[in-house]
Amino acid sequence: MRRPVNPSSTHRTVAGPLLRQRAIRRYRTGVLRIKYPSDVDELKMSRLGRDWWYYSMELLPEAVMPGHYPAEVPMLPRIMLRRCEVEGMSCLDMGTMEGLVPVLLAKRGARDVLGVDFSNHCVGKLAAVQHYHGVSFNYRTVGLMYRLDRKLRRRGFDLINCSGLLYHVFSPLMVLAAVRPLIKRGGLLLLSTIVTLDSAYTMHFNAGGQLHAEANTFWYPSVRLLDYLLRYMRLRPIDCAFLSHSDAPPPGVDPGDRASGYLSVVCRAIERADADQWMKDSAATSWDYLGLTDWVRADRQAHSAIRYRGGRDEQPIELEAFVSREQPVPFPAQEQDSHVLRLSAVT
Repeated sequence: MRRPVNPSSTHRTVAGPLLRQRAIRRYRTGVLRIKYPSDVDELKMSRLGRDWWYYSMELLPEAVMPGHYPAEVPMLPRIMLRRCEVEGMSCLDMGTMEGLVPVLLAKRGARDVLGVDFSNHCVGKLAAVQHYHGVSFNYRTVGLMYRLDRKLRRRGFDLINCSGLLYHVFSPLMVLAAVRPLIKRGGLLLLSTIVTLDSAYTMHFNAGGQLHAEANTFWYPSVRLLDYLLRYMRLRPIDCAFLSHSDAPPPGVDPGDRASGYLSVVCRAIERADADQWMKDSAATSWDYLGLTDWVRADRQAHSAIRYRGGRDEQPIELEAFVSREQPVPFPAQEQDSHVLRLSAVT
C-alpha cells in the first residue's frame, strides 16, 4: 500500500529552495546588482538595516544590527561552545535564527555546519551574515523540531547545540527523543534552557503568562528533573553554567518569588540509561522510549573524536549540586561572551 502524501512535506521539498532564494534576494540592493551594501549609510537604509534582529550582528565595521538582548547579558551557549574542540567536526545548530553559532563554528574550523529552524523567516539575513563574515554553512527549514531525526536522514553530528528551544515546545522530552539519534557515539550535546531551582522533579507550565510574557513559551523544568531527563536519554552531564534571573531577567520575565535562571549543560552521549532501576526497566520496556527514539540508529552512529576542554576531566556531574555550589556566570558580560557578534569574533 502506498503511503499517503503529506502536502506540507511535498511543498517544503519542491518549493523550499525557491522560497529561500526569493527571501535571500529581498536583502540585496537590487535583483540585477547581486551585491550587498558596502557603505554604512546604505546598509542602514536597506532592508537589512531596518529589519528586526534576534542577535546583534556587526555587518560592516561599527555597523551593528541591534538585537533582542542587551549587550551586557551573557550568552551561556557561546561560553560553553568555546570549550568544545570543533575543528574538523560535524555540527548542528537548532533554532539558528541569524546564525551566530554557525558563524563561530565555521570560523573555528568545523568541517560541516548545519543550522536548522522552523521556517524561512531568517534565511535572507543568514545569507547576508555569511557574506559579511566571510564564512559558509548550510541551512535547512525543518518545521517543528519533533521527529527531527526523520527530517535529517543519514546524518550524524559530533556536536549538537540545542539552546533556547525546549521552553518553546509542547513536549521537551519528545524533542530530546528526536535529537538523540543524531548524535554520534560519544558526541556532545549542548543544551540550554530556562529552569527553576525547585527541589523536586517538576516542570512548571506558563499558564496565563505567569512565568514569561512571551506567548510561545510553555515549560520551566526544575534543574533536578532536567538532569534526570538527560540521563534517561543516555546523555551524561559533564559541565554546566548557570545565570540567575535575579541577576539578569530576560525580556518578558518577572522572577518574582520563584528562583529560576538559564542553564547551559554539556552532555556526552553514552551507551546506557542506568541511573536507577526504574530507568533501566523503562529503557528496556517502555513503548514510547523504544518507539519515539531510534536507538538502533543511535547505536549505529560512527564514534566521535570530539574533545571537551572543561577542566573537570569529564567526570559526570549532578546538575542540582553543581548549581547550588558554583558561582553563577558573572554579570554584566564582556562583549565576547554576549549576544553581540563582531566581525573580528572567532569564539
